[in-house]
Amino acid sequence: MNTNIYKHEFLIRIKSVITWSLSVAALVFVFFSFFTVFADQAEMMADMMSKFPKELLIAFGMDNLNYATILGYISFYFLFIQLCLAIQAGNFGFGLVSIEENEMTADFLLTRPVSRTKILTSKILAAISSMLLTDLVFWVSIFTAVSIFGEGREYDMPTMLLILFSVVLFQLFFFSVGLVISLLLKRIRSVTPYSLGLAFGAYVLSAFSGVFGDVKLELITPFKHFEPAYIIENGAYNTPLVLINVAITLISLAASYWLYKRRDIHAVS
Repeated sequence: MNTNIYKHEFLIRIKSVITWSLSVAALVFVFFSFFTVFADQAEMMADMMSKFPKELLIAFGMDNLNYATILGYISFYFLFIQLCLAIQAGNFGFGLVSIEENEMTADFLLTRPVSRTKILTSKILAAISSMLLTDLVFWVSIFTAVSIFGEGREYDMPTMLLILFSVVLFQLFFFSVGLVISLLLKRIRSVTPYSLGLAFGAYVLSAFSGVFGDVKLELITPFKHFEPAYIIENGAYNTPLVLINVAITLISLAASYWLYKRRDIHAVS
């Protein structure tokens, strides 16, 4: 790793990290401010949800939820947090290399006495650090919101930690897949459409899998790999799906190194 590249890459993302972190924290507090209402009317909510088609509830991960519990309520809105974190990770992945190519500064970087492997490693570590900072803010926000709005209700701490720490592997999936896709394409003018497409595309696959049960789309979408309802019910991750998630992440990262080392970077004319 090159320290100077790492610091530069981390600092250029700090404004984005602050924006994403504050947005996620605000989302957590807004949702949790309604916890008392949902908890007090849990039976009414359950009756109302029972009138919806079961396939629809499964698609949105809202089947068998107990809104009167801390973990059940977190599972209710966790999807929205996942979507935000997926978009952030996708932005970082798609923009890790493509932004410099668009700004015509990639050739300058590659003329420095630093190998492409070290350059990419420094960039990846800086992006991961940025995502972990957002995750840390999310974790602190959750525990703070629980202490303020949770009314002293008890919850299983190991299960809570499993749900919270799942966002790390969840984000790494979108980051690594976004990175390898960006290296497979000749040029990406804007990362936002790609990151939105990847995040919502993965969610749609998860929803279809929930609706059509027998379709094994959960094998390729992290929204199923780290489904909070499954974690709450079993007190553990779905090990086969998590292993698939980690395998896809590692393969994508390995492919990214291979592609980046052989990538033809156009010089400024």
